[in-house]
Amino acid sequence: MWFGVSFGFRHIDPNRIAGVIWSMERFSIIMGLLFMIAPVFAEQPSSGAETGIEGVISISPAQPGPSRVDAPSSKPLANTAFVVENEKGEVASFTTDDQGRFRTPLAPGHYQVSLKGRKSTIGRFGPFEADVASGKMTKVQWECDSGIR
Repeated sequence: MWFGVSFGFRHIDPNRIAGVIWSMERFSIIMGLLFMIAPVFAEQPSSGAETGIEGVISISPAQPGPSRVDAPSSKPLANTAFVVENEKGEVASFTTDDQGRFRTPLAPGHYQVSLKGRKSTIGRFGPFEADVASGKMTKVQWECDSGIR
């Protein structure tokens, strides 16, 4: 009651107000810290995405007959499917892009990569060997033999 008139307000304890303000300040500080460190975690890829094999596969000779000075001796092995195996069998497969590039995530270990579904005996399309270390992409550059001369 204020001068005998009640306005319906309850008495507010100043200590309670200070506690609410202190809680809001702590909350603001914590949220600010979270927003500052969030990009650090967002930029770090998971270990599975960062571990595996990537590279380029080419094929040579690119054309039959003698090598020509004005023509490349090899070309990218485009849009070709390969299988990845370890001692337990097939663990992954990938297809090269138009430039012969590929990237496949793999756990650390030793792998053999070869042409998927190979039926012809002409040419050499692997197996290629690769060792994948923990936390990194193993970079390779493999060349297949077309078998033409």
